[in-house]
Amino acid sequence: MRWEVVTWAALAVALFAAEALAPGAFMLWMGIAAAVVFLLVWAIDGMSVLLQVILFVVLSFVSIQVYRTWFRKRARQSDQPLLNRRAEQMIGRVVTLEQAIVDGSGRAKVDDALWVVAGPDSPVGSRVRVVAVDGMTLKVQQA
Repeated sequence: MRWEVVTWAALAVALFAAEALAPGAFMLWMGIAAAVVFLLVWAIDGMSVLLQVILFVVLSFVSIQVYRTWFRKRARQSDQPLLNRRAEQMIGRVVTLEQAIVDGSGRAKVDDALWVVAGPDSPVGSRVRVVAVDGMTLKVQQA
């Protein structure tokens, strides 16, 4: 077998393996481009190395653009969209203040954690409702 054919096959396999080790759908499309060039080099004898590299670059670019425009936008909707956004999960909950809100800032215990809260001045033990989130600060109002 010719060295170009073996090289493109090895590159395609290496790119597929890289995608398996570090998934991100980037190396997959370059691997597909390398596999297409492998098939073309195998089928067409005498193709110059420069043309092979140009084909690989163009096919990689095109396949990545196809992925970005067609497949990336069609991401599956999650049944738990707030799974990794813990603070946003608390919107609507009523909590008790552990530290009074003075000058707009205080602390509330939510489950087993203390959270910084911001809202109207309120004494310790007041019940407040979480209405919004600003970073890791819970915006509250009287419940």
